[in-house]
Amino acid sequence: MKSSPEKSTRSPSLDDIRQMFEQQGYISDPQIEMSLYLALQLRKPLLIEGPAGVGKTAIAQVMAQALHTKLIRLQCYEGLDATHALYEWNYPRQLLYLQIIDRQSHSTDAIEADLFSEKFLLRRPLLQAISHPHPVVLLIDEIDRADEEFESFLLELLSEWQITIPEIGTIRAQSIPYVILTGNRTRELSEALRRRCLYLWIDYPSPDKELQIIHAHIPHIHRQLAQHIAAFMHELRQLKLEKTPGISETIDWAQTLATLHYDHLDKHIIEQTLGVILKNWEDMRHTRDSLSDILEKTGIQSRFL
Repeated sequence: MKSSPEKSTRSPSLDDIRQMFEQQGYISDPQIEMSLYLALQLRKPLLIEGPAGVGKTAIAQVMAQALHTKLIRLQCYEGLDATHALYEWNYPRQLLYLQIIDRQSHSTDAIEADLFSEKFLLRRPLLQAISHPHPVVLLIDEIDRADEEFESFLLELLSEWQITIPEIGTIRAQSIPYVILTGNRTRELSEALRRRCLYLWIDYPSPDKELQIIHAHIPHIHRQLAQHIAAFMHELRQLKLEKTPGISETIDWAQTLATLHYDHLDKHIIEQTLGVILKNWEDMRHTRDSLSDILEKTGIQSRFL
């Protein structure tokens, strides 16, 4: 019987985590499993870095599933400030409230106190996470996209686990969340934040691992086609591309080719379907120019060449 998603449970063992990865079709490795296990045991934030599209965010989903708890995600972006990450006031509802109350029977102080009470408070991801009655998984996604000022604020929150809302006062965490931060190394994070976290680097998978990923997501795919795709993606990522395709693009491409009932790759098929894995015209041009070399390195041959 499945546990309630809000019910706290014992901390999962290393075997539990390994099985959870397998159940969700996430092809992990001992380093990933150990990092997640230690983050849970030590209750320390886990900072995961690596290229875009290698499965960093999915680890937070596995953690939430393993703990039978809720996943709360904060997507970082340039210009993100503490207010948007913590809370906002519901201005439309406040205006509606002002329109319907009888101001003659309420003092200004009473109206102001009511306007800035919790019933008009919109809780954003960070406040949601520390206000939850049970520990949740807090995913702070692409922290390197936020600026250094927000990073400093976040470091303070992760240390104190409380926030102050001027109109309400200090809100302390009802439960300390499990925290995963991800980054693509678009900028260097501070040493202070790194020291606060456990660290995991995830790179693009080897051809053998990517082959396992393909079979896990598309079990019916022809074995030769899957081998060709894994080998081709490995060589493609050696090129200097603007946007190197990640695992999700591999899965999309494999699904596309399997749906078209192909059992192999060749130059013609690749050229016709490059738009599934590449989303930049310069990358497509560079790949087409390098296609013969890639096919030679991978050993992919066909009667169309």
